[in-house]
Amino acid sequence: REAESFKEQGNAYYAKKDYNEAYNYYTKAIDTCPNNASYYGNRAATLMMLGRFREALGDAQQSVRLDDSFVRGHLREGKCHLSLGNAMAASRCFQRVLELDHKNTQAQQELKNASTVLEYEKIAEVDFEKRDFRKVVFCMDRALEFAPACHRFKILKAECLALLGRYSEAQSVASDILRMDSTNADALYVRGLCLYYEDCIEKAVQFFVQALRMAPDHEKACLACRNAKALKAKKEDGNKAFKEGNYKLAYELYTEALGIDPNNIKTNAKLYCNRGTVNSKLRKLEEAIDDCTNAVKLDDTYIKAYLRRAQCYMDTEQYEDAVRDYEKVYQTEKTKEHKQLLKNAQVELKKSKRKDYYKILGVDKNASEDEIKKAYRKRALMHHPDRHSGASAEVQKEEEKKFKEVGEAFTILSDPKKKARYDSGQDLEEDGLNMGDFDANNIFKAFFGGPGGFSFEASGPGNFFFQFG
Repeated sequence: REAESFKEQGNAYYAKKDYNEAYNYYTKAIDTCPNNASYYGNRAATLMMLGRFREALGDAQQSVRLDDSFVRGHLREGKCHLSLGNAMAASRCFQRVLELDHKNTQAQQELKNASTVLEYEKIAEVDFEKRDFRKVVFCMDRALEFAPACHRFKILKAECLALLGRYSEAQSVASDILRMDSTNADALYVRGLCLYYEDCIEKAVQFFVQALRMAPDHEKACLACRNAKALKAKKEDGNKAFKEGNYKLAYELYTEALGIDPNNIKTNAKLYCNRGTVNSKLRKLEEAIDDCTNAVKLDDTYIKAYLRRAQCYMDTEQYEDAVRDYEKVYQTEKTKEHKQLLKNAQVELKKSKRKDYYKILGVDKNASEDEIKKAYRKRALMHHPDRHSGASAEVQKEEEKKFKEVGEAFTILSDPKKKARYDSGQDLEEDGLNMGDFDANNIFKAFFGGPGGFSFEASGPGNFFFQFG
């Protein structure tokens, strides 16, 4: 009678949803009469409402040990198994209910739920092998609707979130599990994995070591720990070689580091950028551009890689690409330095779209006045129309065009003020210099002098000499 009284008080508190008090009274009932199946069944129901499914499972199992025909006991055991992610055990419990009561609709529905969970597990296993991590997350979310207390499903979801780069979500799931079970090796591994993929390798190793302390045979933690240590060592050795100016060795070390773990996107982005820097030092600019491109493919927010690639584009006169990269950088970080880099690239781009007078004369941009004159003399004689009077109309037209461009180039580069404006990227036509109005022959006469005309005469097959009249 005393035990029944405790049970009735427990029922009253359960009805009020005061599950803690209900638990206390059901416990008193069990202590008073430990062989009553319904008392364990009631306490199991209370523990389920409190989310304590593992404890509830123990009570439900004890209730059916005491009375194998206790339908609600089997139902609660099945629900606990299912909530904890053991769908096979849950199915056996629900089938036992149907043996006792073949019309039990709850057992029929729960049996379908257990089959659904098993199906999602199978799909997730296949998709994980295919590295379709988004699909695995979807399957685990569906399975967790029926198995909300399953740490195994949560850990698999968290691991896939980490592999998808969704580190904060993965950390959150793993941390929730560690709050309930600080020794959970899988959760410790996922925490380490997130740090590892965020390039916090030293902290990651600490979590992997802790996971291995809890589960020495944890294969994933063991592999991740080995990779993390190897990556850290290779990267540091590469950095040391670079600082010492041993660029060839640095290149080899960064390349070896890139082969350790293709899944570590952030660290590999840095390694590609570092190797790009090495290639730029070795004047392998196209290879440097390729490395920086690989870096931004892995991490499109990596400013350092954009800056390095932009400089390589500038050095190879690919100004449009340089402007695009500097624009990306400036949009992300609006600093004075980035603004100036963008402005410089835009000026060089504008300059590149004009005629390159230095190239036309075949001189360096730092050529002296005397070198510019010598170059003009050589090019003007080479392209003078009279020298090509016997050529086809097409060749004559092309040489006349080149002769005119040589005159333009000399007009600009021989005048210090015009040259300064040209070098600074200013539009010469805006400064009142219409290059279409000048006469290349007048420049030629003025340069070579002479009282009268001039002509080119043959002195042998394919040879000419210039003669003033």
